[in-house]
Amino acid sequence: MSYFIFKVLITAFLIVIISEIAKTNDRMGGLVAALPITTIMILFWLYYEKTPTEKISNHMSFTLIYVLPTLPMFLTFPYLINKFGFYISMIISIVMTTIFIFIVDLVSKKFGYKLI
Repeated sequence: MSYFIFKVLITAFLIVIISEIAKTNDRMGGLVAALPITTIMILFWLYYEKTPTEKISNHMSFTLIYVLPTLPMFLTFPYLINKFGFYISMIISIVMTTIFIFIVDLVSKKFGYKLI
């Protein structure tokens, strides 16, 4: 249980640090947030916990596939927030991302991946 709490604290600490960087420097905050820091941490946690290599490989494959439906949000959110405000933009982004997840799921099934 203490290991679980340690993982939560380290992960939360990184998220707080990234949000603090973003408050002081937009560009640096965006760069740090775009880095696959959480994915790298997850890979280390999985490896440290002796997760089989195949599981780690599958995690990376699915991470790549799930990045695709989130990309449109990064393109449209800056426009939406200036036009509609934060909450409406967030709702539109969540709905849009959900729709794209279903689309990517349909396409990925043709390549042997089942997302949903």
